Amino acid sequence: MRVRGPAGTGVSGERLLFRFRNRLHHPRTATMVGRWLGLGVVVCFLTGLVSHLLQTPPGWLVPHLPTRPVWGYRVTQGLHVAAGMALVPLLLAKLWTVYPRLWVWPPVHSVRHALERMSIAVLVSVALLEVLMGLMNVVQWYGWPFGFRDVHWALGWVLVGALLLHVTVKAPVIVANWRRPRPAAPEAEADTERAEHGEDAEERDRRAFLLGVGAAVGVVTVVTVGQSVTPLAPATLLAPRHPDHGGQGVPVNRTAAQAGIDRAALADWRLQVSGTRGSFALSLAELGALPQHEAELPIACVEGWSVSARWSGVRLRVLLERAGIADGGSVRVVSLQERGAWRVMEMGPTYIRDPLTLLALRLNGATLSLDHGFPARIIAPNRPGVRQTKWVHRIEVL
Repeated sequence: MRVRGPAGTGVSGERLLFRFRNRLHHPRTATMVGRWLGLGVVVCFLTGLVSHLLQTPPGWLVPHLPTRPVWGYRVTQGLHVAAGMALVPLLLAKLWTVYPRLWVWPPVHSVRHALERMSIAVLVSVALLEVLMGLMNVVQWYGWPFGFRDVHWALGWVLVGALLLHVTVKAPVIVANWRRPRPAAPEAEADTERAEHGEDAEERDRRAFLLGVGAAVGVVTVVTVGQSVTPLAPATLLAPRHPDHGGQGVPVNRTAAQAGIDRAALADWRLQVSGTRGSFALSLAELGALPQHEAELPIACVEGWSVSARWSGVRLRVLLERAGIADGGSVRVVSLQERGAWRVMEMGPTYIRDPLTLLALRLNGATLSLDHGFPARIIAPNRPGVRQTKWVHRIEVL
């Protein structure tokens, strides 16, 4: 006995527990949505790889991290978050096209079929969890007891592996439906349906469905991507950050109050710098007396928002040359905040040598506000926002 499934495939011995009449539950529809979905997953994975390596680079990569283009991280992370949000309607559309296959009986008819269904269960569950965790990170709501970054990173690899396995298993179906539909099995019911509606009508329905999915992706993108693409900022209706909203024209992720910093704690602030030539301390007035430089640099955060700003202050390499740093050396930057994953940050030689890397004292023509890192913060080109340490207290040559 050969039963035609709701997606147009036949599996020996299978029957449907429920009847699904919609013609769009078809492998051609699933394949066409799968093209976009697969592309989105690949874009998210590659840009996420860039983000992870810039945030937590392995030791061998630290001396080679690029500082150009200065807007590099802004583009890759903005694309990562935008693509992740676009995956929501794509993933829902893909699941809708194939969900009738959940209702076949028997649910498993061979070892190979059992392994195939297990791989699909892993793929679907990991995809849903990965997208959900990403969206929750964008709005900075963490409803789990584990660290987001490491789990999100690990699940990304699981997702890509499960996707490759799924594509391999389903390759014959994908190839058969990549460009045009193949004739169905010569069943009386199928022939009658095609006679009444015609293959052209089915294709028109499919095009309408895909246009609707594409429109949903476009709307989601337009109303969120403005947090990193400044010209689209007026349309930013659903994004958690608006690039123009925030003190001194720059949004703030972590305020001074959240970090436990207040003006009283900064009354006797002095920057401590230590190196091979000894240690020294500089007050804010002494830092202001040093040669000042200005740089137009974006600050880009892992949540996807970014904005360019004018920063001015002392070139970091000037301070480190005075302290004594070997060619190719690195530094450790310590913040005044007592807690937080990014309280201590290390910086490699490419950033140190770059003339655009500043110990910033001013933002957009005004003294740094407390929320933006007063009295001094790090700003460097092509660097994640979490690495642009605020409330700098100590700089150590490694």
